[in-house]
Amino acid sequence: MKIKTNQSHLEDTLKILLLFILMFFTTLTFAQINDHSEAVNKAADKIEQKVIEWRHDIHQNPELGNREFRTAALIAKHLESLGIDVQTKVGVTGVVGILKGDKPGPVVALRADMDALPVEEKNDLPYASKVKANYNGNETSVMHACGHDGHVAILMGVAEILSEMKSDLKGTVKFIFQPAEEGAPFGEEGGASLMVKEGALENPKVDVIFGLHLDASTEVGKITYKPAGIMAGNSDMKITVKGKPTHGAYPWMGIDPIVVSAQIITSLQTIVSRNIALTDNPAVVTIGAINGGNRSNIIPEQVEMLGTIRTFTNEDEALVYKRIREIVEMTAQAAGTTATVELPYTTHTPVTFNNEKLTKLMLPTLEKTAGKENVMLIPAVTAAEDFSFFAQKVPGLYFFVGATSKGRDPKTVGEHHTPQFLMDDSAFKTGVNALSDLVFDYMELNSQ
Repeated sequence: MKIKTNQSHLEDTLKILLLFILMFFTTLTFAQINDHSEAVNKAADKIEQKVIEWRHDIHQNPELGNREFRTAALIAKHLESLGIDVQTKVGVTGVVGILKGDKPGPVVALRADMDALPVEEKNDLPYASKVKANYNGNETSVMHACGHDGHVAILMGVAEILSEMKSDLKGTVKFIFQPAEEGAPFGEEGGASLMVKEGALENPKVDVIFGLHLDASTEVGKITYKPAGIMAGNSDMKITVKGKPTHGAYPWMGIDPIVVSAQIITSLQTIVSRNIALTDNPAVVTIGAINGGNRSNIIPEQVEMLGTIRTFTNEDEALVYKRIREIVEMTAQAAGTTATVELPYTTHTPVTFNNEKLTKLMLPTLEKTAGKENVMLIPAVTAAEDFSFFAQKVPGLYFFVGATSKGRDPKTVGEHHTPQFLMDDSAFKTGVNALSDLVFDYMELNSQ
């Protein structure tokens, strides 16, 4: 009995000793990381005003997808001034910068999107956009109504900081400035999928990729994230309902495609409410446009509808596609006519998937950057992001950075893709710090 007791004490002592050794090396590792974080924070303070000025300039000069010529030139000039190797015209107007650290290690990619939207700005700002451009054959106002101007400015700032700390980098950084995240013009290729096709993740081959999105509904200084599917897969669709035209006074003489379309729209809503297991994953089926007819007393020959589908798994996507086709075709058949579904119509974006192992590994970095109390787990977001094409090829981590002023009710803030969309300039420093810290910490944890 006595021997067992002494053996037990010996085992306890060894466990405590091993624990202290582990704590010592863990503390040493994070002390090294924190040194980089402090240096990054000081550098970010130094260039914060420059980042804000870049963002104001880009905001005042927005460009639509695949037409970001001025923005790309601004980026390329800045990267070249830092001694970074620059590739231009990747994926039409995309820019890729390569910064090799002084020490060997992994290749870490950082991505920012560059394009604006066909939206007329209604903010009273000295740098508000007055730009007009051609969009699918029509003149339109153009505005950075989603924060991509801030993403570009943030990554330009990160490039400046990391180039100045090149001697501490244990690996290579790829800066990917991507066009056409909101979609290429009709009939053109673009966005992340085209950059992947043209080798943006190769030569050197990327090991991991990080990206962020400024969020007008979250307070500055906060970061939100979600492992696995953080943003929905997205497809657009076109539904064409054929009818038989007739005088509006004699509807029985024709087949009314407007009535059939109304029945289809109503029935489509049952897909989410009756076919999707909403406790597992959300889904959305939305009709955003309906066009048919031109006069009150004429039943038209056909109606066209445009819509969007959002899902979070391949299985749900396949189910939604199947049910849409069944509802559209059978409803039309029941009315004695035909209808066709083009799905996807012009775009298909996969689920934006955060690699769970990478997310867990880098969560302490985000908590260090913003403070643990300011980093929050969120539900899945039904908006879509073509960062997903990068994250399909290499492990990725995508997160949100708060961009609304402290103390302001998010419900009163102009939402993304609206004329009133607005961001607080103080938001950008958190983004600069977060991306820079992620690079250093990942390299520290994965260098040879």
